[in-house]
Amino acid sequence: MTDGGEVQTSKVREAHRFDEARLADYLRGHIAEFAGDIDVRQFAAGQSNPTYQITSGGRKFVLRKKPPGNLLPSAHAVDREFRIISALQDSDVPVPRALHLCQDPDIIGTDFFVMEMVEGRVFHDPGLPGMMPEERTQFFDDFARVLATLHSVDYVAAGLEDFGRASGYLERQVSRWSKQYEASKTEEIPSMDRIMAWLPDNLPVDQSVSIVHGDYRPGNTITHPSKPKITALLDWELSTIGHPLADLGYCCASYHGEVLSVGEFSSLDHDAMGIPSEKEFVERYCHYAGRDQIEDFHYFVIFSLFRSTAIIQGVYKRGLDGNASSEDALNYGELAKGRADAAWKLVEEYF
Repeated sequence: MTDGGEVQTSKVREAHRFDEARLADYLRGHIAEFAGDIDVRQFAAGQSNPTYQITSGGRKFVLRKKPPGNLLPSAHAVDREFRIISALQDSDVPVPRALHLCQDPDIIGTDFFVMEMVEGRVFHDPGLPGMMPEERTQFFDDFARVLATLHSVDYVAAGLEDFGRASGYLERQVSRWSKQYEASKTEEIPSMDRIMAWLPDNLPVDQSVSIVHGDYRPGNTITHPSKPKITALLDWELSTIGHPLADLGYCCASYHGEVLSVGEFSSLDHDAMGIPSEKEFVERYCHYAGRDQIEDFHYFVIFSLFRSTAIIQGVYKRGLDGNASSEDALNYGELAKGRADAAWKLVEEYF
């Protein structure tokens, strides 16, 4: 599959197999759209929670489940994913229709949920291969718009007041991901140690609060089959109530060195390709979010690189243990080092 084309599926990997007949019997009793037998395929993407395409009665659905094996505390929260996409069904944030959550491990071994499958393109490479320059410009404008739209949702009215604590988000996140990193550590990364010490001592003044997606990037969106417009926002595992600029910093992390697993975003000729500069992207976000400016912007980029280092280290550790959702997980050790190094470089440059 070429990036941005039809979403690739394959036979279910050995480590992620389950009793398909049992699942089919269960779903027929809980989702009206299910009829007859099911065909199960596994998506190639999805490093954290194994994700499957379920076909039944000529319709396609998506199932996301917790991975097998011993899991880190609070990780792989498919129940939280289901809750937030359910809460956003009637908002202006494009999300798939949530259909059913199962927390009975006797069905397929772990918690899982089912949602509708939204057809379209997925661009894991943020350079958006195959698009024309004007299409890339339109995509990134929509990308900024959708993020600002998410951050504008009244989370209390949406029933998400207890989805996360409104205050102290950055402090808690630094503490949480430092612990997660230490729990999955396989070797010393000096720059990560320095970042973990620096972040809590340099908290920004801005204390905004909103729904936070937690992993907002092109690869977690579905693009319309022929238009540069986002039709669905996916992978809500890390979502919570927190600081909106953490999402923005995460979006902009790829402007600072080769820190993504796919593509060489920072070295591209952004102007020629129709891709906004970091400054331009932040300006588009501010336009849609109704912000004049952002103080301490690079703190949020550094924080996001730190957090993603901890996440990637966890993926790498699961790869070593044989429990990762993708065979690519064993390549993530060097990626974790690269993200930590990029974060510390920004501290030296801007602080």
